[in-house]
This record gives sequence, C-alpha cells and structure tokens, in this order.
Amino acid sequence: MRECSRISRRAVLGLTAAALPLSTAATLPLATAAAAEPAVIGGEQLARGGVQVRGASGLPTKITARSWVIADCDSGEVLAAFNAHRRLPPASTLKMLFADTVLQKFGRTERYTVKDSDLADIPAGSSLVGIKPGITYTVEQLWQGVFLRSGNDAVHVLSHMNGGIDTTVAEMQTKATDLQALDTHVVSPDGFDHPGQISSAYDLTLFARHGLKNTDFRGYCGTRVADFPAGGKKTFQIQNTDRLLTGALGLRTYDGLIGVKNGYTSNAGNTFTGAATRGGRTLLVTVMHPAEGSNAVYEQTAALLDWGFGGGRSAQSVGTLVEPISEGGSKASPAAGAKGAQLAGGGESTSSGGPSAGRLVEGAAGTALLLAAGAWVVKRRRRTVAAAEAAEAAAPVEPEPTDPGGGRHRR
Repeated sequence: MRECSRISRRAVLGLTAAALPLSTAATLPLATAAAAEPAVIGGEQLARGGVQVRGASGLPTKITARSWVIADCDSGEVLAAFNAHRRLPPASTLKMLFADTVLQKFGRTERYTVKDSDLADIPAGSSLVGIKPGITYTVEQLWQGVFLRSGNDAVHVLSHMNGGIDTTVAEMQTKATDLQALDTHVVSPDGFDHPGQISSAYDLTLFARHGLKNTDFRGYCGTRVADFPAGGKKTFQIQNTDRLLTGALGLRTYDGLIGVKNGYTSNAGNTFTGAATRGGRTLLVTVMHPAEGSNAVYEQTAALLDWGFGGGRSAQSVGTLVEPISEGGSKASPAAGAKGAQLAGGGESTSSGGPSAGRLVEGAAGTALLLAAGAWVVKRRRRTVAAAEAAEAAAPVEPEPTDPGGGRHRR
C-alpha cells in the first residue's frame, strides 16, 4: 500500500515536468486543443464511461467487473464494452503477451536442462508448475506449464532461454507497441504484481486475438490436462486452471470454449480472457476485477458470451480491435492509446501512451493547473490508501485452493 503513495508522488513530479516546456508552446484555446485530440485506439466510443452498446439490448445486469470487452474474434468488431481502456493490473493474463512474444522462437521438441540460475529470480509466492533444476524439459512441456498451471517458474525458464528477464520484458513491450496495445506497460514477463505493471481489457483482448492465430498458442490454451516431468521416468498430472474449460470448483464447462487465460493476484483480483466458438462464430471476452472473488470472473465471462451468441447478434460495432502494425494495421499516435484511459488498482501509466500535456494546458497557467491537480491526487490517494489499509487489516486474502504456489500470486 505504501508503494501507491510513492507512485502518486512520482506521478505529480511527472505532471510538473511535463508542464514546464509549455511556456514556449503555441497558445491554443483549451477547447481547440481538446478538439485536436486524435481518436482513441479502437474508436472514440471506447473512451466513454459506462456501458457502450448499440443496436442490441439484454446485456447481463449483474456484471460487477471494473472493465470488460466482448468482441468478434474474426471481424475484430467490439460488440459491447465497459471502460475498455481502463488501466488495471493484469495478473497472469499478461502471459498471453509473453506467449505472443516468445512462443515462435523455439521448436516444440527442443529440449532444455534447467539450471539453478533459471529459477533464482522468481518472485516469492508465485504460482508454480513444479520445475526442478537438473531436469530436462521439452519446450512443449514448458509451455504447458505456462498455460495450464500459469507457472512463473516455466515463464522464467523460457525467459532465460530467450536471453534473460530484461531482454524478454523489452521484447514484450515492443510487441505490445506493434499490436497497438498502448495501455500496457510491462515490468515482468509473468504478470506478478509490480508497481506500474498495467494493461486494459482492450489490450488483453488484442493479445488473445493475436495469439489464437497461432496453432500452438491455440492448442496450449485449450489443453485441459497433461503429464509433466517429475524426474527420471516419473511424471505427474497438471490440470488447466481455467475453470470454464475444466469445470472445476462448482462451475460447468462452457460449451464451445477454446481458451484463453485466467489470472489472479491479491492486488489485481481476478482477471480472465476467454474465447468460445458456436455456430461458426468465435467471440472474445475479457473481464477484469469483478467485485466478488472466486468464480465471479468466470460466471460474468460466461454471461457475456451467452449474450454475444444470443441477443448480441444484432449489436452494431462500438469499436474495433485494431490490427498489428507489422501486419498492415494503420499506425496510431501514442496519444490515441490513452485518451479516456483510467488508472486504478495500483496501476500507473508509465508507458509512452499518455496524452501530451501540451494538448491539455498552456503556458505557466497550465503548470499551475497541473500542480494543483497533482496535489489533489496525492490527498485523494492518501485517503484511499488509508481506507484500503484498514480494510486489508480487517480481511485476509481469500484463499485459492487450486493454486499450487500459494502466497500472494495465485495465477
């Protein structure tokens, strides 16, 4: 919680620094500057607050997520959304971007013997698949560890094979830029809680859509169980932690589900991106941070999918999932990724996707405005932090019995 206060102060300093050059900027009326803002990535309507839907009714009324998106995987049309660009901690759903970045670099049958150093930098409390130094694994088995058990140990081994954690993080950020996922700032390859590590429902949906184009990605995220090496000739069975895929903990499997990835940390809460196919149509749903814990993220995803395959068939697009720049997508301005984006849940925009301060204020008056706003943010966040600390002291973190790693990071 104290980290949130430090982030707030850094944010104020950043606002102040951004305002300093404005005294030499051309003077424009504020209304003119606002009108000059480029379009939001995916469409202007995705920047608006509240539920966005056109041409259809009957959306589920008990969706408590802080952000969600439902889109057609093939056409890229966003059928409905709520705070699509809101920046929130992604938890292990960020592993979809990790797979988008690293998956095609190694052949499935390639073998690797794990060293102690490959596992030395895994955050305490991580979810683990059970990788041991000295055991030789195939690349396929390592990816099964990533997708089925959300194993941070598997992520770190693959990252070290890829040149190291720092190299992999940098490549993931570059990949996010190519995918035009400008709400995303990568700090670790595994999604574990780190200050400033953020994404959005829109960006996570981009990651899933891109990944599902790859046969291996699609196969791994849809695998329910697999045998995993335990040393020598021994193996143990691992099961996918996606409860809509396996029907675990009181949930029924979702008809037509093909993946994709779930996540949980005590900071991020529950996050999930799911994809399902019915009648030749594939829909993507991302749900971030429902008010309830445990099964709610899956239940709300299923409800949105049901709507999409039913009453949502008549929905008119409220936006679109943009194409990667490397695949011919029109390159958007960095400012386009952040307009209307909201920071929450400990997330801070540290990427270059934020709007230029020059479009918001002018001259010395802008500096004063930003300083005043920064001071207000600090006071507000201090009150929020104090309240959250009190609540946290009163209520322990909800246990997740299916997580083999325990601790703060569940999946």
